[in-house]
Amino acid sequence: MSGQLSFFTAGALPPAVDDLEGLLAGPGQLVRRGERARVGVVVRESWRAAALLAAFDERGLAGEQTVTTEGLPAVRTAFSPALATMANRWTWGARILPPDGFTLDGARLRMWAVAAGRADPYGYAFELGGTDDGAWVAVGSALHSAGVPGTLIGPRAGGPAYRITGNRRVGRLRELVGDPPPGAADRDWPG
Repeated sequence: MSGQLSFFTAGALPPAVDDLEGLLAGPGQLVRRGERARVGVVVRESWRAAALLAAFDERGLAGEQTVTTEGLPAVRTAFSPALATMANRWTWGARILPPDGFTLDGARLRMWAVAAGRADPYGYAFELGGTDDGAWVAVGSALHSAGVPGTLIGPRAGGPAYRITGNRRVGRLRELVGDPPPGAADRDWPG
């Protein structure tokens, strides 16, 4: 890499509500209520919840942390009209699918990495929503377009997830997502 800052790198542009599309590329959920919507995601560790709540706040969105019936932390935004446009783009009937032309930049990839990224024995994996299989091809195309093509791994191989392999690709991913948030372990962030 040239070391030149890319406009696609997390932090290169001001935080935007549309950065939350990174959560929807992964295991995030979208709920609509009239002209308002909210985004939420179940996470595995408390540092992830804290980092996402801080990211919501940076984007002017109220957020809260809850606990699932399985005892896992979950975070969600409050219902907000600021999320309605994104909800309209992502909602196809009862399904959540990426809109045509969906792209992943550093900020969106960072949100996804915070929520559901992890190192694995072969590289770095981004977990997907288990029931969002109709979205997986579009998300894979967006990863490829971002310069970090991944391999789709199924549930039997530790997925559903996209695995990024190779030093160059993982290095490019690290450049895009920036430094790890406070509390993230090495295994949780591209290295």
